[in-house]
Amino acid sequence: MEESKSLEDEVRIKHSLNKKEEEFVVKRREAVFQSLQKLKIHCSQDAVPHIALLGSGGGQRAMVAFLETLVELDKAGLLDCILYLSGVSGSTWCMASLDQEPDWSTKLKIVKDKIIKRLSGPRVSLRDALAKLKKYYYENDIFSLTDVWAVMAITEYVKEIDEHTLTDQQDQHNKDPLLIYTVIDVQSKQCRDGDPWFEISPYEAGYSLTGAFVKTSSFGSQFDNGYKIKNQPEMDMLYLQALCGSSFADGEENKKFIWKQIRDFFNHSLRADTGMFEEIKKDSNCPPVDKCSQVLMDLADMNLSVLNGIDPRALDESFRKTLNVRETTDTCKKQNIPFPEVNIPNVEVQKQKDFYVFKGQNAPTVILISLFNVVSCGEEVETWRNKYCTRQSSYSAEMITDLMEVAGKNISNNREKLKEEIHAVVEQKRSKQMKLLTV
Repeated sequence: MEESKSLEDEVRIKHSLNKKEEEFVVKRREAVFQSLQKLKIHCSQDAVPHIALLGSGGGQRAMVAFLETLVELDKAGLLDCILYLSGVSGSTWCMASLDQEPDWSTKLKIVKDKIIKRLSGPRVSLRDALAKLKKYYYENDIFSLTDVWAVMAITEYVKEIDEHTLTDQQDQHNKDPLLIYTVIDVQSKQCRDGDPWFEISPYEAGYSLTGAFVKTSSFGSQFDNGYKIKNQPEMDMLYLQALCGSSFADGEENKKFIWKQIRDFFNHSLRADTGMFEEIKKDSNCPPVDKCSQVLMDLADMNLSVLNGIDPRALDESFRKTLNVRETTDTCKKQNIPFPEVNIPNVEVQKQKDFYVFKGQNAPTVILISLFNVVSCGEEVETWRNKYCTRQSSYSAEMITDLMEVAGKNISNNREKLKEEIHAVVEQKRSKQMKLLTV
């Protein structure tokens, strides 16, 4: 009996929400119900739709655009209609920044200004970055390229070292949507029967389709047959952002970009008088500083060689890649998950409109809003894409302002359409309930 209880405490094998999330959903549905009433979208409490907002990947571009999207949704009275907020890659960087602020959705303008001020400010110092890398190395049993990527790249964009954890902050967001950080497991995605969806919430981390979860505080610890055999500290928010933001590894050019960034980082660290290696220099039992640096370089080289297909067995499990909406459709078909057909005319693939709606029988309504589109950018869509490419270094204050203006237009231009679609979903749900009552 005691053994069964211990297993249940560590690993949950079930296709259902955990108790804490169930409690959150009940409370949040009440808030959504009240918000819908204010928008004159009337429904019964049991017909409240579950609305999720998902942000795409794309580095700092995605981070800034997602933030401004939320601000405009708040202005339109729509933010409080959202039950779940999720994203991949750069969108999770935005989510992590929001996570620092208790009940951030109640003071979003203030929170936004604080985030933008940080993004427009100075970089994390090299001394602090190397000290953090050293901390990762000594405090965890497994030191991977994701640790290096967190310190070397994520800090470059988010301009901070966030050492909070998700469980630190889980009780501070009673008035916010539930944030779910999403990672795509490349290896599982490539297997037809694999589960590509890995999600991390303040409560649990695990594979949603398989239905296997551990407490978020235990994510990263070692398990054997469902039992925790070795505890590890909960990953901090900087590492989480690196885990979710590793789409840079997708494609040959991105791999070259990573390698160049890593070489530049370590070469700079050796030339600079950062103080990180002072203890190593003083300890006669330690190898020379250049030897220590070479170990890190070899680690990076090994991981990137793996990505090039030299040794797939050693693949660093931290590397994932994101899906676009069409790939999502294909994945859902393979997994028998209800999802509407996504049909965008070929002539619009490169120059998309600003608002698409996809519907299907017994499937959720999916709304797609492309960041750079012919409505907000006119004929300069490609120019905007090139200016804000994923591998672009951190943005200037002017670039951030321009990007926020475009992202904001996508919501302000379509706020009435969004309300209409929410109303349509409510009516559809009400109609189904009436049919059931009739039967």
